[in-house]
Amino acid sequence: MTTKSRKYNIFHKFYRKIKLNMIKLFRSPGGARKVSLGFALGFGLEMIVISTGSLVYLIFYPTVRLAGGSLPAAIIGNVIGKLTFLPIVLLPFAKKIGEWFFPKKMVDIPVQEHAWRNLLSGDFTIFKHLLQGGLHVLIGMSVFGLVLGVISFFVVRFLYNQRKRHRLAKRQNAAAVKSL
Repeated sequence: MTTKSRKYNIFHKFYRKIKLNMIKLFRSPGGARKVSLGFALGFGLEMIVISTGSLVYLIFYPTVRLAGGSLPAAIIGNVIGKLTFLPIVLLPFAKKIGEWFFPKKMVDIPVQEHAWRNLLSGDFTIFKHLLQGGLHVLIGMSVFGLVLGVISFFVVRFLYNQRKRHRLAKRQNAAAVKSL
């Protein structure tokens, strides 16, 4: 007898992944502050992954530990940030916000093509131009990361406390029924 595995559509799979990560988040060790801080750091740092070329992961662990957040919650926040595709959606807006904070007048470098031969001969101006061109995006995504991190801190803290109260009430009801 063969059993057919059920095929889920992409939206159902997405919903199940989000739900699984949220259950893991609410059951991770630590109090509401530690879990929500870890989640907020992971979610906020996810916003600057694209603009830093994934170099932000070098400071991910030390940042979470120094801030006193929960590392599992930070990883879950980072995964949820990836699943929402927010960094990709916010990229054009981040460039505009970055230009507000750091005007183009301060970075007045003409766009020019660079040959790889120049890089091999020791001319590293290509990196300077790449960094200055992406600076506006980095600043904008940092602002988005900060704002979304602060918002997610309070949302996760509220949801964590609600879930905790719900589980406690459920446990007390089960104990009351069991004692009858």
